[in-house]
Amino acid sequence: MVCTGEPVRVSICHCLECQRRTGSVFGTQARFRRQDVSAIEGRSTAFSRVGDSGNSATLHFCPVCGSTVYWEPSTLPDFISVAVGAFADPSFPSPTVSVYEARRHSWALPPMLELEHWD
Repeated sequence: MVCTGEPVRVSICHCLECQRRTGSVFGTQARFRRQDVSAIEGRSTAFSRVGDSGNSATLHFCPVCGSTVYWEPSTLPDFISVAVGAFADPSFPSPTVSVYEARRHSWALPPMLELEHWD
């Protein structure tokens, strides 16, 4: 997968589905315009889930190791969300938004950044 340009948004998500998807207490994703994502190659295992919002997303996992690679939110057909960890780049842009904070574990504090906070 090749993503060109900067992501539209980098966010931390505390929804229950991201907790289940990652096996952690939140997920971190970068949203790109679909036209900025190319060379999606290889097989993926796809699974559709309904999130806390009531909307669905189709998630694509590596069929070998099971890592989340990207997902396609049904309500945002012009965008693809990519798991930030898939880039394996410590210099990747920091999150600017933290969503579904009502589901945040009390001890899981977002990085000390200036974030928008949404319940």
